[in-house]
Amino acid sequence: MDPIADAITIIRNGYLARKKTVNLRYSRSKKEIVEEIASLGFIDAVKVNKNQLEVLLRYSEDKPALHGIERVSKPSLRVYTVAKKIPRVLSGRGEVILSTSKGIQAGAEARKAKLGGEILLKIW
Repeated sequence: MDPIADAITIIRNGYLARKKTVNLRYSRSKKEIVEEIASLGFIDAVKVNKNQLEVLLRYSEDKPALHGIERVSKPSLRVYTVAKKIPRVLSGRGEVILSTSKGIQAGAEARKAKLGGEILLKIW
C-alpha cells in the first residue's frame, strides 16, 4: 500500500542481510529519495535500469553506514512541519528527508532554504 515504506524496508533488510546491492521497483519519488540518501553518504550509488533502481549499499570495515531508517509520514497520518521546526535526528548524526515545494530535500537543505513540508523519513 505504501511504496516508500516498502522501499525503505527493502534497504533496511538489505543491510541486515549484508547484501551489496538491493533492487527497488522504479518510481520517480523513490529515485529522488534514494538519491538524497546517497548524497548524505548512507548508500554508495543508485543505478537506474529499465524498471528498477539498483542501490549499492555502503559498508566501512564490515559495518553498515546506515544504522536505522524509519518512515515518519504515512498515508494514514501525514506529518508536516515548518522550516523552523524541522527536527534534528540524534543531535545531528542523522537526518530527515522532506518533500518540499522544491522537491525532495534533506532537513539541513530545507532549513537553509527556509522550506517546510512533509517529513517522509528519518535516517541515522
